[in-house]
Amino acid sequence: MADIRRFLLKFLSPLALALHFFHPAFSQKDSLQNAPLQADSSVKVRPNYAMLRGIFAAQSALYLGTVYGLSKSWYKNPLTKFTVKDDTGEWLQMDKMGHVYTSYQIARHTAALYKKTGISKKQMLVYGAISGIIFQTPIEILDGFSPDYGFSPGDMVANISGSLIFLGQIALWDEVRIQPKFSFHYTSLSKVRPELLGNNRSESWLKDYNGQTYWLSGSPGTFFKNSGWPAWLCFSVGYGIHDMVSAEKSTSIERGYAPYRQYYLSLDIDLTRIKSKSKFIKTIGFFANSIKIPAPALQFSKKGIDFKLFYF
Repeated sequence: MADIRRFLLKFLSPLALALHFFHPAFSQKDSLQNAPLQADSSVKVRPNYAMLRGIFAAQSALYLGTVYGLSKSWYKNPLTKFTVKDDTGEWLQMDKMGHVYTSYQIARHTAALYKKTGISKKQMLVYGAISGIIFQTPIEILDGFSPDYGFSPGDMVANISGSLIFLGQIALWDEVRIQPKFSFHYTSLSKVRPELLGNNRSESWLKDYNGQTYWLSGSPGTFFKNSGWPAWLCFSVGYGIHDMVSAEKSTSIERGYAPYRQYYLSLDIDLTRIKSKSKFIKTIGFFANSIKIPAPALQFSKKGIDFKLFYF
């Protein structure tokens, strides 16, 4: 749902920023990619249980505060009986891409945070993946009790998928090779329905799905180690939509628009693969790697193939 997506972005952006500033990668000396995830199995480190309990307590307080705050202020009408709503057809699934992306990023960040406690790599990854789901589950449950929304199975599947994308790669390759990323450009459609797509530029990047693009970036060099291809240079495939001025495609058509999907092929940089001894560069690299860099791109849609010299 659009409203849920907007809330998640507003809520999780400061959370992700906070996690970055306390990120264990800041003190590592190996590559950015390996810093937050790889553990030295030859060194036995006693877990810092006090820190672990503190993280659990902070997360619990955050979950409870979110549930209470939403139940009192976010939902316009009083909560009622639990209902289920299938909204998988809305926004041409762009909101589901947002759920996948958000869940993945939470899992990635919290796993790195748990690493600082000294727990095992397996525990660290599992706790991170679970966090990616739990952070969004209270919102989905409250939606179920809201007469304005309803519980969305599609949202829950997307939430779980995002965490599994993170955990599955570590289980399969012992590293992250495919990075979900995000980019946004402003569109004129927000002026058509500003109450839905944003009254100003600060709202549009959260509300206007027409300007959002979700990407999967990966380097051939991580799959073919002896190829000579730089591990930091990636190909990136993206997904976006256009002419959606309502959650439903049919309503957008009734308003005189012709909604369609857009697919992209572009280049990207995996900033976590750039080796550096600078803590500052590592910090910026890990933080910025959730965003697709602006670059030339090929756009594929029902209108044909279009070349974008500088797409974001």
